[in-house]
Amino acid sequence: MASMRSHTSHIESALSNSKAAIDPVVASWQRSKLLHNLNPEQYRPPERLSNYEFSQAREKIGALIHIANPKLDRLYLALASVGCCVLLSDAKGVPVARRGAEPDDKVFNEFGLWTGALWSEDSEGTNGIGTCLVEERALTIHKGQHFHSKNTEFSCSAAPIFDHDGKLIGALDVSSYKTDLTSDFSKLIEYSVIGAARRIEAENFCRHFASSKIILPDSNLNENSLDNKYQGASLLAIDGDDMVIGATRKARHIYGLGQDGLKTAIPLSSLNGQDIDEASQYIKSGQRAIKQALARSKGNISQAAISMGISRATLHRKIKRFNLDS
Repeated sequence: MASMRSHTSHIESALSNSKAAIDPVVASWQRSKLLHNLNPEQYRPPERLSNYEFSQAREKIGALIHIANPKLDRLYLALASVGCCVLLSDAKGVPVARRGAEPDDKVFNEFGLWTGALWSEDSEGTNGIGTCLVEERALTIHKGQHFHSKNTEFSCSAAPIFDHDGKLIGALDVSSYKTDLTSDFSKLIEYSVIGAARRIEAENFCRHFASSKIILPDSNLNENSLDNKYQGASLLAIDGDDMVIGATRKARHIYGLGQDGLKTAIPLSSLNGQDIDEASQYIKSGQRAIKQALARSKGNISQAAISMGISRATLHRKIKRFNLDS
């Protein structure tokens, strides 16, 4: 009881000295207390979905679970020694997939770090999954940074996952109850979680645009200047006409596309601010097509014309027009 009161006093002290404006953890405490009317000392069993509700939640993001499963396995194998479990949640804060050691299952299940439990911020206050989803950024909530006293034994590192349209679809979390886990080591765990989340996000994007060319944005752009909220997978999907038909959330931010910036396809060249000369583009395209046809026909103009679906005379005129007869 004394530790609960101490934790509550710490929160109340932080909320009363104006730190909420500059400290993201205190800002989350403020939301937990004032917006969600939660009490740090309140102890109640974790809220859980019914079997039917959980089945519906899993079905909704089944494709993501399939993609994430191998990454969850590797992440757990890398961090198993720190007394942790790995959780993949949906956008509402419900874990839909989990990895953990059987000897630890009883503890994690008791505290709700289990599939089907609810870890939204409005339900559990400041916590790895819920606060990550609210702030849409990777973070670590280390022990006493949790809002509820009952959760202060855990250290939770989470990273958001965005879908092919740049919309929040879930979060990846590693939670540990190891007593000697330091905040510095928790940060190392956070980096591992971020890397796994990016790989899940990138593979999900590539799966959705499987028939398109996937490219990285211009390497000259200063991605290091981006806010932590935009440190995710940076990819563009390009169709056969070099039109951008898809972009990850980070790529949308880099190019200023916004959430609705790809309702119609955009020329790839225009993303770099290039002033495109359409006539010049047409000439280059025509030259390329003729050169390729002549190369395939080993210089036989009649065969090249047939492969292009035009007459021999038309091809001769185009060769002259594009200055390819020299």
